[in-house]
Amino acid sequence: MGKLYVVGFGPGGYEHMTAKCIDVIKNADVVTGYTTYVNILKEYFPDKNYIATPMMQEVKRCEMAVEEAMKDQTVAMVSSGDSGIYGMAGIIYQVAEEKGAQIEIETVPGVTAASAAASVLGAPLMHDFAVISLSDLMTPLDLIMKRVDCAGQGDLIVCLYNPKSKKRVDYVEKAADILMKYRKAETPVGIVRNAGRKDESHCITTLGALKDADIDMFSVVIIGNSQTYEKNGRMITPRGYRL
Repeated sequence: MGKLYVVGFGPGGYEHMTAKCIDVIKNADVVTGYTTYVNILKEYFPDKNYIATPMMQEVKRCEMAVEEAMKDQTVAMVSSGDSGIYGMAGIIYQVAEEKGAQIEIETVPGVTAASAAASVLGAPLMHDFAVISLSDLMTPLDLIMKRVDCAGQGDLIVCLYNPKSKKRVDYVEKAADILMKYRKAETPVGIVRNAGRKDESHCITTLGALKDADIDMFSVVIIGNSQTYEKNGRMITPRGYRL
């Protein structure tokens, strides 16, 4: 019986990959994934047999991975971050069921973008938080903004994935306007670009100034709750311990 691992390899750097992730990739017969992710892994695992597809071909990519596993091979389907958080795990299980594939599937977790970005900023995720993707490819925009509003009402720290693209230029501004109904404009906001990769960069701004920040699809935006503060260039959200 073939084996299909759905592997989260973290933000990109080898030092952030788990031992399980490295072991699975090293021992896989085939490694499949999005072209950009495959190119990252080729630097660390140059001798592997790779099958890659470009953006917007997620289902085809998963079909290829399942079909390779059905040939009694060991396959590693790779995702950046955690494969079970906005990753390929869900589609893999759906495709395998659709094909009636008699294969074993195992999900291998990785360091997700929220964790990677938070570590760069200091300690912003020390209390309850919500991770919300601003991509409306799969989710209607009104539902996304409803989730932002609910997070604001609950005073949750908000971590935004896919915050801006060439087509989605003002979604971050809309999210900021919604959150300012519930928290001050001076609320600290951290922006991390390419967290955990060689060209990583970050800055800390405020909720009121977020509309003027330099943000793109490679950025993660973490918006503090009512207790979050900035000190010595770090974002800190108190957990509530008595000092």
